[in-house]
Amino acid sequence: MVEDYKDKIIEIINYAKENNVPIMQEEGISYLTNYIEKNDIHSVLEIGTAIGFSAIMMALTKEDITITSIEKDETRYMEAVKNVKKLGLEDKITLLYKDALDVSLNNTYDCIFIDAAKSKNTEFFEKFSTKLNENGTIITDNMKFHGYVDKDESEIKSRNLRGLVRKVKEYREFLRNNKTFETEFLDDIGDGIAVSRRKEDK
Repeated sequence: MVEDYKDKIIEIINYAKENNVPIMQEEGISYLTNYIEKNDIHSVLEIGTAIGFSAIMMALTKEDITITSIEKDETRYMEAVKNVKKLGLEDKITLLYKDALDVSLNNTYDCIFIDAAKSKNTEFFEKFSTKLNENGTIITDNMKFHGYVDKDESEIKSRNLRGLVRKVKEYREFLRNNKTFETEFLDDIGDGIAVSRRKEDK
């Protein structure tokens, strides 16, 4: 299915490179789409659309899948709308232009994919985990944050960057100590992925 859209997908990737829009690394998107394909996932909530690349890739994994994706940056949102239309995926992808923390949703989802402002990962997780179906999965990207998570804080010159790295580390701790979910950290895939599933009642 992806093959049919190859040229258009390459256009989106090139746009991201030229305009410094962060999109998921090849290894990461490959893991995500394989995971969706091989598991019983038919509905995905994505926090952080950017220009629609990962939403499009997820929508192409299977016929009976729908994606709801939230983006607060207007320029990126408009580009995502254009890209979804270009691939004719309007029936499968619903784009919402809003700050995710202000969004109210009635539906529940088989998978929640968090790839937005790293400083708010914990808030996103806490807010949207209530919208996860019983056997659903929450997947978070950028858990290594471009390798900075492994660095000593003194090596990071920018104060803003240090603050973001601290937030990612805090989120990792939040996931490790979570009473309701258990998380597998896949640090060797792309920029690091966390896969969180509800703990089974012992």
